[in-house]
Amino acid sequence: MAHNPYEMDLDKNDANHQALSPLSFLRRTATVFPDHTAVIHGQQRYTYREFYERACRLGSALKARGIGLGHTVAMICPNIPPMLEAHYGVPMIGAVINTINYRLDAAAIAFILDHGEAKVVIVDKEFSALAKEALSLCETKPLVIGVDDPEYPGGELIGEMDYEAFIADGDPDLDWSLPVDEWQAIALNYTSGTTGNPKGVVYHHRGAYLLAMGNVVTASMQQHPTYLWTLPMFHCNGWCFTWSLSVLAGTHVCLRRVEPGPIFDALAEHKVTHLCGAPIVMGMLVNATDEERKPLPHTVNFFTAAAPPPAAVIAKIEAQGFFITHLYGLTETYGPAVVNAWHREWDSLPDDERARVKARQGVPYEVLENLSVRDPETMQPVPKDGETMGEVMFRGNVVMKGYLKNPKATKEAFGYGWFHSGDLGVWHPDGYIQLKDRSKDIIISGGENISSIEVEDTLYKHPSIQAAAVVARPDEKWGETPVAFIETKPGIEDLSEEAVIAFCRDNLAHYKCPRTVVFAELPKTSTGKIQKFKLRDKARAM
Repeated sequence: MAHNPYEMDLDKNDANHQALSPLSFLRRTATVFPDHTAVIHGQQRYTYREFYERACRLGSALKARGIGLGHTVAMICPNIPPMLEAHYGVPMIGAVINTINYRLDAAAIAFILDHGEAKVVIVDKEFSALAKEALSLCETKPLVIGVDDPEYPGGELIGEMDYEAFIADGDPDLDWSLPVDEWQAIALNYTSGTTGNPKGVVYHHRGAYLLAMGNVVTASMQQHPTYLWTLPMFHCNGWCFTWSLSVLAGTHVCLRRVEPGPIFDALAEHKVTHLCGAPIVMGMLVNATDEERKPLPHTVNFFTAAAPPPAAVIAKIEAQGFFITHLYGLTETYGPAVVNAWHREWDSLPDDERARVKARQGVPYEVLENLSVRDPETMQPVPKDGETMGEVMFRGNVVMKGYLKNPKATKEAFGYGWFHSGDLGVWHPDGYIQLKDRSKDIIISGGENISSIEVEDTLYKHPSIQAAAVVARPDEKWGETPVAFIETKPGIEDLSEEAVIAFCRDNLAHYKCPRTVVFAELPKTSTGKIQKFKLRDKARAM
């Protein structure tokens, strides 16, 4: 081995090497800006001192119940203060936060609670009925804590005690430390995948720290930004913005319901600078009534992902005073890790061309080491010609640890030293990537992933259906919606679109159900394989 003087007697120690963790952001800001407003929720206001103390109380209360390293604490809550507090209080004691999509059905939530071995589940009273049904199906029997949010007057409070009573016994001066190893798990998020049960995506402290910092850079955030929670915090921990705001002592404006009136009210009242959301949120704002719409206090930065928004929608919303930035990522990459980094010279492009350029997925975040479009068979990069299709692949510190208890899927995802996204795209000459299709036929509707295979499996269970194929149809409001093409069994002539949709709604989460049903002979190859590309063309033309 060659002599390297820089490695002699220069070892890591506590003075020169500490684990990266987003928990450090809150501790610093609570010290530097203790009286700055951290959280706004209706009439509630918490300073950074109070936010930090509440997170400590939560961690302390959980610790007193025996929760610690490697234990899972699940959350079934909307965008409310306890969700923010849990992003700090849970990992402070070495536990792992699992934010659950409350739009899932009870069976899927039960699987998640069991698979993640949840020790505690914190449930907002709006979702008590859903949680009770899920818990009745669980083998796991976690401690249940109810949240009585004053902004939601209805619902049933369930659990051993109320959240406020639970944290009241906690220590606001909890003695906690950063993880010894930044590879330690901080969060567990479930992705629907394509078939079978959801996969548990494990995040580590290092990746959460870096993606949170990456958001600050990508969003061009300055000191004391104000962020409106139009993106569900259960989505990849709110794309890590739950941690990003603490970097710059920003203000979280919580929002239980994403509706145009409350959004415009919050934008105007709190002088919001940033928000994120699927294209459906853009559609809400574009189509808001005159009564709902209010003038913006300044240009508001809007970050969107999922299906590229239609050019007309981008043009309309930017005319209202928003600046749109298109992002791309997956649950496995902590949310968005690719950005359509904007060039000033593009400002002068005609509206249609400008929107077309803006709809591309883009280039790596500053904290993502490598992004590539490669032939999945040869692993060679495709030409940067904007035409040759390949699979989008990631490499870097903001890629998940792997899938919980699923070594086979983890190994497949990390083949040849790259994370394989399953998304197909092209590479443009300027280095920007653009998605063209999803190799696993995932439909993204309103920011939610819908597996066409899962919907097809349900349709095939109908006694009158002989063959089914589900594809995405572009939708101005939702980005994409599922369309089901169906062949009925011989002799069946009375099956209606309404009956098929009702059958799906009885067997699937409602957002996964087809919005449109077409009865026709399905195009097939000589071997009987359904030609989905032809159905996609039909769906786009509808």
